[in-house]
Amino acid sequence: MKIDDFTLENWLNPACDSEKNKIYLGGSCVLPMTVEELFQLTGESMEDFFQELRHMDLGYGRFDGTPRTRRAIAEKLYRKVEPEEVILCHGGTGANSTVCYALIESRDNVISIMPNYQQFFSIPKSIGAEVRKIDLKPEAGYRLDIEEVRRAVDQNTKAILFTNPNNPTGSLLTLEEMQEIVEIARSVDAWVICDEMYRGLKEEYMPSFADLYEKAIVTASSSKIYSMAGTRVGWIICHDPDTRFKLFNWRSYDSICGGVFDEWIFAIALEHVDKIFQRSRRIVSANKAVIDKWIADNPYLHQYADSYATTCLVHYDLEVPAEEFCDGLLDQKGVLVCHGDCFNIPHSFRITLSHAHDLAKGLRLIDEYIEELMSQGKAMKN
Repeated sequence: MKIDDFTLENWLNPACDSEKNKIYLGGSCVLPMTVEELFQLTGESMEDFFQELRHMDLGYGRFDGTPRTRRAIAEKLYRKVEPEEVILCHGGTGANSTVCYALIESRDNVISIMPNYQQFFSIPKSIGAEVRKIDLKPEAGYRLDIEEVRRAVDQNTKAILFTNPNNPTGSLLTLEEMQEIVEIARSVDAWVICDEMYRGLKEEYMPSFADLYEKAIVTASSSKIYSMAGTRVGWIICHDPDTRFKLFNWRSYDSICGGVFDEWIFAIALEHVDKIFQRSRRIVSANKAVIDKWIADNPYLHQYADSYATTCLVHYDLEVPAEEFCDGLLDQKGVLVCHGDCFNIPHSFRITLSHAHDLAKGLRLIDEYIEELMSQGKAMKN
C-alpha cells in the first residue's frame, strides 16, 4: 500500500523542534496545562492523586478502556451517547485512522469536504476508494454548499468525511446544515464521519453528529481544547454494535488498549469539563480579539471565515507560495505559522488562537516580514 506524505505533520513537527522557532504561532492546542494547574483548576486533591499513583498497576489497561473515562466522555460531552458507545484510542490520529481503515473498502466512494484533515482523504485514497472532493470556497466564507454534497453522493457512497469546526478555517456548520447532511447521508445509507476535535468553544452547547444520526461516527481527543495533548487519549463514538466490533478489532491490530495513566488523569479533567471549557474559551477569546483586529488593520491580509476553533486561516496578497512564505518567516523572523499548502490552500497560513506566547511581538514580526516582501516587489498583481 502506498500512502501520500502527511504534509502537515511532516512539515510542522520538525519546524516546532527547530532552534529557529522562537515564537510559536503554528499550533492548534489550547495552552497546555501542568499537572499542578489541572488540580488547581478542578479542585481535586493532588495529594490523593499522588497517593493513588503510588499504587497504580502499570500492566495493560482494560481492552475497552477505563470505565471512568468512557462514562465521563459520554455523560459530559454528548446528549445521546452511552458509555459503551465510546471507543478509546491512541490520540485523535489513532481514532481517525481506525475509522478509515475499519470501514472503507476499495469498492467504495467517499465524499471528503475540503479543506480537511489529511487522514480523511489520503487514507481512503491509499485503500483504493474513490475520493470525491467538495471544496469550501473562501468567497463563500468557507461555508458548505449543501447542494454540492447532494449531487456528489450515490448508492455506492460509503461515507461523508469532514471536520467540524473546520480545520484550518474554524468555520462551523449550523444545526440546520448538520441536519441536511444527515438527511443526504440517510438517503444513500452512508456514514457521516466527523472529526470534532475543536468542538466545545462556543458558550452554548455545540451539537455533535453523534446526537443527530444513528450512522454518525465522530472522533475527538484530549489534545485541542482540553490542553492535554500529551495524554494521547482519543475516542470514537459509534452507535452501531456491529460496527463498534469492527472498530475495536482494527484498534486491536494498532494499539490493543490505551495508557492507564493517560485515561485516568483525563477522566479527572472531564469530570470538571466546564472549568476546562471556561479556561479554553478565555484564552482563545482573548487571542482571537487580537488576531481579528490585526488582520482587519493589515491591507494585505484577509480572513474569510469567522473561527469557532483554536486556529484561523489567513490569506495574504503576495506572489509567494505558502510554504516558501512560512519557511522565510521562520528563517528570518523566528516566527512559526503553518503554511496553507498543508491544506491545499495557496497564499495562506494557519495561525493559532490558542498557544500564543509573545503574540503581539510575533504579529509585529509578521508585519515586518510582509513589508520586506512588498519592498521586493512581491505584491500580488490584480
